[in-house]
Amino acid sequence: MPGFRRIGDAAEQRAVDFLLENGYSIVKRNYKKGDSEIDIIAMDNEEIVFIEVRSRKQNAWETAEESITTSKQKRLWKTAEQFLADTENIDHPCRFDVIAINGENLTHYKDAFRPMP
Repeated sequence: MPGFRRIGDAAEQRAVDFLLENGYSIVKRNYKKGDSEIDIIAMDNEEIVFIEVRSRKQNAWETAEESITTSKQKRLWKTAEQFLADTENIDHPCRFDVIAINGENLTHYKDAFRPMP
């Protein structure tokens, strides 16, 4: 398991570097509430962005994008709600982005999914 954590940490750092290079400011990394975690919380101008980072080896049986299930999206939404309540940022517009890393390729999906009931 420690090997997976190192791979995940490296992918998250690569995502952070990408975001910083593109004008985002990082608010929080690895925000945890209960059994859910948001990898990166950032600001894009006045918008709060909750970012899920997924990484897969090149030619894996499942792409990074495919690994973000509906249940994962629901957990992220609930965790984001808790972050907003805890930090009193509820009035800021917000969105959910995905940074998918497949092998060496990094793709940033802005507004990748919407909150679910």
